[in-house]
Order: sequence, then structure tokens, then C-alpha cells
Amino acid sequence: MTLTEQDFGGLLPQPSELGMASMESSDGKEETMLQSVAGGDTFGPVEPPKKPTGRLVMHSMAMFGREFCYAVEAAFVTPVLLSVGLPRSLYSLVWLISPILGFVLQPVVGSASDHCTSSWGKRRPYILALGVMMLVGMALYLNGDTVVSALITDRGRRRTWAIVVTMLGVVLFDFAADFIDGPIKAYLFDVCSHQDKEKGLHYHALLTGLGGALGYLTGAIDWGHTVLGKYLGSEFQVMFFYAALVFLICLTVHLCSIPEASLAIISVESKHLLNAAKPYQYGSIGAVKDGYFKKGYTEIQTLSQQGTLSEKQEAQVESHVTIKALLKALLSMPSHYRCLCMSHLMGWTAFLSNMLFFTDFMGQIVFNGDPYAPHNSTAYLTYERGVEMGCWGMCINAISSSLYSYLQKALLPYIGLKGLYFIGYLLFGLGTGFIGLFPKIYSTLALCSLFGVMSSTLYTVPFNLIAEYHREEENQSEASEGSRGKGIDCAALTCMVQLAQIIVGVGLGFLVSAAGSVVVVVIFASAIALFGCCFVAFFVRYVEESNK
Repeated sequence: MTLTEQDFGGLLPQPSELGMASMESSDGKEETMLQSVAGGDTFGPVEPPKKPTGRLVMHSMAMFGREFCYAVEAAFVTPVLLSVGLPRSLYSLVWLISPILGFVLQPVVGSASDHCTSSWGKRRPYILALGVMMLVGMALYLNGDTVVSALITDRGRRRTWAIVVTMLGVVLFDFAADFIDGPIKAYLFDVCSHQDKEKGLHYHALLTGLGGALGYLTGAIDWGHTVLGKYLGSEFQVMFFYAALVFLICLTVHLCSIPEASLAIISVESKHLLNAAKPYQYGSIGAVKDGYFKKGYTEIQTLSQQGTLSEKQEAQVESHVTIKALLKALLSMPSHYRCLCMSHLMGWTAFLSNMLFFTDFMGQIVFNGDPYAPHNSTAYLTYERGVEMGCWGMCINAISSSLYSYLQKALLPYIGLKGLYFIGYLLFGLGTGFIGLFPKIYSTLALCSLFGVMSSTLYTVPFNLIAEYHREEENQSEASEGSRGKGIDCAALTCMVQLAQIIVGVGLGFLVSAAGSVVVVVIFASAIALFGCCFVAFFVRYVEESNK
């Protein structure tokens, strides 16, 4: 039997009665849950309680650990691949496998997390699994050569297996590190109010920059001649020790930051009362520790007086998501979601084009070195000096990203999300343009701070807009017609990062070969970013403007 709104009058206590219930009891009565969910109004809007700043910082620690590991990879993957003897023809294969897999499978993971019924919550099981995959991948590419050398004595087989294990480690690490961002963002959206979502995203960007800066600084130290380096064997093993330790601590703090509600328990309780719970509904899932409810709370989409869920819809909710249904959900997303994904794609294409070739640009163009010269020649040593200086530029980028993420909070009330989005693309486009036109050492290092503006923008503004879109739909009580929820929306957005990696990996090599200089990469990044300025100004939808 389906309960209508009138039926609730006889089955549920009045709001005044709910208000008199003891909020400190731990028996998990349904009246307490309903009061917490609807604030005394069964059909009222849901807004999770404000989270302490410490909890939001704890939640952001995952981004610190992830970016620390990313910095270690950026600093050491190329030397590792060279040391095991990987042919140059396979370089592009290493960097393309992971983004291709990510682009195809990222929405699957996001949609699966939307429907996860684990007693631990929807997102945290996936975050834990991907975190373990990151550690395994990092262990393989930093320690694989040492392990293979200890197990295989034949020199030819040892070289082959070292290459295979190292490539597998790089692909596995990139795959997991790229995937984990979507569930982390969806986790934040699930458990936080709208204001806390904005604060949480800013803390994410702040700690992302700090993690990257610390990772680059740690990688700049010559660990091979230290006591720890001699004890562990090489600087690769030292970096794995530090990266694994930092990431494990950060991941543990993140998973213990804010409890999630169990979707299975919520579905049973809500169906018992309302016979209509939608696990893919846009909304907030959280848990309060002060005794407000036993397992957490969720936004429950109740039935209107005229409408009910059909059996077909219920079966669709409970069934496993197929690839066909998933693609349909992605293709049928509203136009403003697609425009946001396009702007995100342009931003990451410009950013990655510059960052992946920046140290090579510093070595060849700014310092006039030659990477193909003999290793004992002045030209090659000059190139190495330029690469080292490029690493310091990357460190400046990470630090400025953290500082700008804090400045964003002060600028937001005055220029809004549109202004922040536009400024991020504009400053990056102008900065990379000046670097390409005037490749001088000190001016290039100074302009590296603008890279951090773009980085912070890409990590915060698009996800803020996703949160705005969800909030608008919740306020308008619009039910989603597909199986897409916050998880798949965040995954679709982060898929653009993988697509940008594919574009950069496939296209820029040919572009550099055709132009005969790395300068074309910086100019290309500037052009894409400046075009993105126009796109975010005229095509991306901003909720605060549309509501005026």
C-alpha cells in the first residue's frame, strides 16, 4: 500500500510532539529521525547541520596526501623509467593508458558509489579501495626494480620484468589517484550543508597546494647520501617511505572525519514510513554525533498528493547500473552541466599542456640546454639545471595555489563564482603567454604564481557550481529521472581531466615535432586558456545570476 500525504496525519506525530522528544536518547526512534530530517516539517527542505571547521579540515587531508604523492610521481617517475631502460617509444603508452581507462570507467565508479549500500556509507568504501590501489601502484613503480632484481638473476629477463612492473605501477597509481577525486568530492557534498560545501572546497584547494609544495620540496632533497637513504637502499625507497606514511595518515584522518549514513538502513526505514526513497536523489547524507539520530539522516523525497513511484521506477532504482543506462544518463544531462564539463575540459587542457612540459621548457628554452647532448657535456648539465629550476617553479605554483584558495573566500562575495572562474582563466592565459614571449629566468619564476591561481580555480569553482546546481534543484523539488546523482556528476566533471590528458598526450607531441620548439606548448596553453575566458563568461550558467 502506498502512503499519501493525508495518511501521514494519522500515522506520524505532530511537529509539536516531535519537538518534545528527547534529542539525547539513543534508541533511534522514527520521530527523532523525522524531526532531524525535516526540522519539524515532514515535507520541509533538508539542510544538514553546520560542521565544525576541524572536521572540514580533517576531510580535506585526503587531498593533501593525494597531492603529496602526485608531486613525488612528477619528480621521480621519469628518472625511474629511464633507470629501468624503458624505450622512448613506450613513453606515450604509459601516460595514455591511465587517462583512457579513467575516462571510460570514472562515471561507472561515480554511479556505483551513488548506489552503494555498505553499512560504512556510500563513498568511504570506494575511497579506501582507491587509496589502497594508490599505495600499491606507488610501491610498484618506486620499488619494482629493486624487487625484480632480487628475484630474477638473468639480466635480460630482469630488465623486461622491471619495465613491466614499473609501467604497471605508474598506470595503477594514476588510475587510482585520478579516480579518488570524484568520491571525495561527492562525500563532501553528501554530508555538508551548502555553506560547508563551499568552505570544504576551499580547504580542499588549500591543502592540495600545501601537499604539492611539501612533496616537491621533499623530492628536491638528495636522500641518497643521508643515513635513511643508505639504510633503505636508494632515494626511491626513501620517497616511498615518506609518501606512503603521509598518505596513510591523511587517508585515515579523512575517513574518520565525518560519518556517513548507511544507504541500506535509510532505505529500509524510509520505505517503512513513506514507501518512497530514492538513493540517487540529489541531496545531503550525513550523520550527527550529538544523538540526533542513530545512523544518520538523508533527504527523503516524499510523494506529492497526486504522484507515486511506479513499480518500474522502483525497479530501476534497485537494479545495477548498466553501461547503456549510464551513457544515457550522461548524454541526457542538462545543458548547463555539459557546458560546465566543456569549460573544465578547456581549463585542464591548458593547465596540463603547460605543467607537463614546463620543466623541459625551462631546461631547453630558458636555460638553453640540450637534453640530447652527452651526459657529461656542458649543454646537458645546463639542461639539468633548468629542470631543477623548473621544479622550484612548480613549488611556487603549489604555494600560490594554497594562498589563492584562501583569498578566494574573501573575493567570492564581491565578484561571485563567475568572476573567480573568469579571473582564473584570464590570469593563467596572460601568464603563460608572457612566459612564451619573454622566456627569462626570474620573470618566468614570478609568473609561475599565476599557475597556482588556475590550479585553485579548477579545484574549487566547477565543483561549487555543481553544488549550486544541486541546491537549486533541491529547492525546486525536482526529482531526477535517471540514475545520475552527485557521484556521477562529480565523476563526469573529473572525467574531463582524463580527456584533457588524452588530448595533451596525443596532440602535443606532434605539435612540438611540427614546430621544432617547446615554446609552442606554452603558446598553445595560453590560447586555450584565453578562449576559455570567453566560454566561462558567455556559456557557463551561474545560479546566483539566474535567481536574481
